[in-house]
Amino acid sequence: MVVASLTEREKTVLEVVVRTYVETAEPAGSRMVARCCGLGVSAATVRNTMSDLEEKGFLYHPHTSAGRIPTDLAYRFYVDSLMPASRVSATEQRRLRRGLVEEGLGPLALLMRRAAQVLGLLTGDLGVAMLPRLDDAVLHRLELMSIAADKVLLVLHLSGGGVRTVYVDLRGSMPAEALTSVTMILNERLAGQTLRAIRQTLPDRLRDASPADDSASELLNIFLQSGDDLFQPPELADDEVQLGRASLLASQPEFSTGTGLKSLLELTERRDLLADVLRRGTEQSPLRVTIGAEHRQPELAPFTLVTSEYHVAGLSGVVGVIGPTRMAYEKVTAIVESASTLLSELLSAEAADRNRRFTQGN
Repeated sequence: MVVASLTEREKTVLEVVVRTYVETAEPAGSRMVARCCGLGVSAATVRNTMSDLEEKGFLYHPHTSAGRIPTDLAYRFYVDSLMPASRVSATEQRRLRRGLVEEGLGPLALLMRRAAQVLGLLTGDLGVAMLPRLDDAVLHRLELMSIAADKVLLVLHLSGGGVRTVYVDLRGSMPAEALTSVTMILNERLAGQTLRAIRQTLPDRLRDASPADDSASELLNIFLQSGDDLFQPPELADDEVQLGRASLLASQPEFSTGTGLKSLLELTERRDLLADVLRRGTEQSPLRVTIGAEHRQPELAPFTLVTSEYHVAGLSGVVGVIGPTRMAYEKVTAIVESASTLLSELLSAEAADRNRRFTQGN
């Protein structure tokens, strides 16, 4: 995006307009901006500057009012060039930690649900959180358990505490000795590899395996033939994307009308769309702010998405908020970044403790 250069006066006026509109949701007039900008110039001079900013695409008239509203371009310039550094307050940090760990960490999906809830409460926006992608998860160990005469349950224990279960269909019953033999072979050949690497190298890793009997050979052959499916993470797990309370966002002026509320409700039903956007965001930078028309999807044009990565055991997930483009950017970015940092610390400490207990138990 090519952004027009701005004079120092234009930058000051633009900053005041953005801050005023974020705080009041009302168009900023030249008289008010002249009082607040501290430039010591008349309202007429400020009005001319605002007209110049409008010609450059940073402001617009919502109607016949003399006041101006920031465009998406104005918010982008503000975030990139004008926004002051901000830190969360001690109170916000305590609320964030309490919201995440008051009842213990628990399963990762539950922790992500809490993260989305507390982010929404702290920002007034719609909190969002996504679980790490299992494709990059490392297999610690696997188990094979007979659950029917012609069915086995494959349990994959993954890095970060993740567990993936898959049903394996058989042609007939499988002796317990065959299950034990194949479990040992698979753990020896596959443990320590990511799911992606396992799918790519499974035939090479199992080529010279020599099970003790025909039943074990038959079961191992099933893994050779169906490895792409058995070690493939689900496209979109039911709990992969967690959302906070949409009612917090619905109370904001942008979503008080029928059209605005409809766009919000439709967005909360598109977990597949949100998962795609969140994954793509992590490919750009750890902290990402995507504003209005910058989204590829027209459904997201009324919204700003602020996200940050958290990390655990070599995996990365995303937390953030969805709000209107009229957003308190410095506050929201600080809270989202603080949440991702805290989550990384908590999850890394839990993973280290889990590994220590596993090592001591063996």
